[in-house]
Amino acid sequence: MASLRLTAAEATVRFLAAQQTEIGGRTLPLFGGIWAIFGHGNVAGLGPALHAHRRVLPTFRAHNEQAMAHAAIAYAKTHARRRMMACTTSIGPGATNMVTAAALAHVNRLPVLLLPSDIFASRRPDPVLQQVEDFGDATVSANDCFRPVSRYFDRIMRPEQLLVALPAALRVLTDPAECGPVTLAFPQDVQTEAFDVPSDFFRKRLWRPRAPEPDANELRGAVAALKAAKRPLIIAGGGVKYSGAEETLANFARRHGVPVTETQAGKGSLAWDAPGNLGAIGVTGTAAANALAAQADLVLAVGTRLQDFSTGSRALFPKARLLGLNVVAFDAYKHGAQPLVADAARGLAALSAALGRWGAPQPWREKATVAVARWQRVVDRVTAAPKPKANALPSDAQVLGAVNRAMPKRGIVLCAAGGLPGELHKLWRATDAASYHLEYGYSCMGYEIAGGLGAKLAAPDREVVVLVGDGSYLMMNSEIATSVAVGAKLTIVVLDNRGFGCINRLQRGTGGDPFNNLLPDAAPFVDFAAHAAALGAEAQKVDGIAGLEAALPAALAAKRTQVIVIDTDPQTGTAEGGAWWEVPVTAAPATPAQKEARQDYETNRKRQGAGA
Repeated sequence: MASLRLTAAEATVRFLAAQQTEIGGRTLPLFGGIWAIFGHGNVAGLGPALHAHRRVLPTFRAHNEQAMAHAAIAYAKTHARRRMMACTTSIGPGATNMVTAAALAHVNRLPVLLLPSDIFASRRPDPVLQQVEDFGDATVSANDCFRPVSRYFDRIMRPEQLLVALPAALRVLTDPAECGPVTLAFPQDVQTEAFDVPSDFFRKRLWRPRAPEPDANELRGAVAALKAAKRPLIIAGGGVKYSGAEETLANFARRHGVPVTETQAGKGSLAWDAPGNLGAIGVTGTAAANALAAQADLVLAVGTRLQDFSTGSRALFPKARLLGLNVVAFDAYKHGAQPLVADAARGLAALSAALGRWGAPQPWREKATVAVARWQRVVDRVTAAPKPKANALPSDAQVLGAVNRAMPKRGIVLCAAGGLPGELHKLWRATDAASYHLEYGYSCMGYEIAGGLGAKLAAPDREVVVLVGDGSYLMMNSEIATSVAVGAKLTIVVLDNRGFGCINRLQRGTGGDPFNNLLPDAAPFVDFAAHAAALGAEAQKVDGIAGLEAALPAALAAKRTQVIVIDTDPQTGTAEGGAWWEVPVTAAPATPAQKEARQDYETNRKRQGAGA
């Protein structure tokens, strides 16, 4: 058998460059590139290998390892998991900086290949700079931190291991059920060691996502459950998008008259004005979706993890029968659901064919139509520009209303943490599956700007607008400089409420006094516009919604990354919509506010379903 004498690093890069995917009938490289921050550990191994193959596997340099992994994850999310990126770091802090991003990818079921460098496999120079020494286990390194937040973990102690480890990694990265972060810890000496690699190892491989059909027995049970329902409801999760099931879902809802609600990951599965789309469900849901959820007798959960924000901590539909359509059996069985383990598109299509002419009762459909119309009037009202001198500082809802009205039809809004995701979930009008990009499984502050960079690299023909609070901006903003350097233009709107306004409201809502969240008046003023300009962006601070509306058209049309800063009210959130979320309240209340909060807590806990 023909072979090539290569270093382990060279073999890795060649293998990654040979992997392919298919999107819309086009064959494309599976890996859109690799993010690299070099240091001791990878500068002499993967560094030269990436340089030699930079035309077939582009290398991007970021300013923070966590941020570059966020960018890689956002790239995969924007491509609905059909394409992905890899990340390589030095040993020590460079590697462990990616652990948070690995957890984010794990929770959100998104593929990213992490290649943190590791200590010497030979152990000859131990302990080396930045080595973490375990007194009782010599096999442990800092990279063991990745084990609980990786779907697949391996440490490449010999170059020959790559012949098994790399295909295994690709299997997990491209599997719809197992999909998530893969970590291949790569000792720095092994990266530079040479071995004879079979030439066939580098053949082009086409990875198509598996789309399993439903089991016949489970399908019959699901059909019977739906036909018995008088008030059925659909929850569309991120699995709808990853399956490419948007059109199938729309056809199902239209043919059978079943109203649809959306999780954060599933929002945009239907256009905001599609018939039967009740919008966001749960803690950050619309009044329309949550009202029907409370009355539903069957909930068809499609491609969702059913986390507490979607279920109102299991109190939103405690009397409904749950039917879990999910490619992951782990998720299909959640909350005692009747499972239908299948690809979302295949499962919905099979259900529709078996249901025939069955449809939800007409009064239920009409109730959904009335609820949607009433909610859209709420959206118009709370997102409208304030009348002159109506309020000193705009609300988050008014800001996103101005952005939504200015947004190009194919624009992408991106956000992650704080109060903004809640406002966006219930109020933003998404036009298609890619237009709404929220990281809310891990709700990771600092994802926003880095994620915007990854989304823009994945969709360079679409305008990407990042909405970020001042708290998240201060946590991670370095990739503004990267976006300028690589020409990946973003429009970033910074909402400055001088602190953690969302958690301040939660603190007060659980009976606490405001403490350690909002910055006191004596705190130093942060000039976010000047800071962003120093990183290479074109930046400005605007005065109120009128100033924002005036600035947006030019910012959206610009070619260079734009940052617009606006002061907002930290105390105001949209009162309409929403549902209870279980946050523990002191069982020994000492103030009237705590007593009231504890009473509300105990009342709501009684509404939770079995097993809560």
